[in-house]
Amino acid sequence: MKLNLTNKGAEPCILKGFPGVSLVADAAGAPIGAPAARDDSAGVADVLLAPGQTGTAVLRYTQAGNYQGCAVVDAAGYRIYPPEDTDSLFIPQPTRACSNAEITLLSIGAFQPA
Repeated sequence: MKLNLTNKGAEPCILKGFPGVSLVADAAGAPIGAPAARDDSAGVADVLLAPGQTGTAVLRYTQAGNYQGCAVVDAAGYRIYPPEDTDSLFIPQPTRACSNAEITLLSIGAFQPA
């Protein structure tokens, strides 16, 4: 799936690098299991976003039930930390997660122009 971030400000901004991504139990909840692993196959680039423009990163999810030793739990969605930011966003999308932090279900690419 594609993770899109849009510049909602009045000035251009640069989006560079990887977002932090985790599955969470609810909008205010702590992460469940391992955070997304970085997929650097596309490389990292400066993405200059004018107001209203969007950058995109590829987010991959593998089914929790595919892993032996996975303690499957419900997740309400994804917590996203944009690059170089400590504020997070919540994307509601119910799915299944592994509470075992040794199993990585997610991978995330660097932001690219949309």
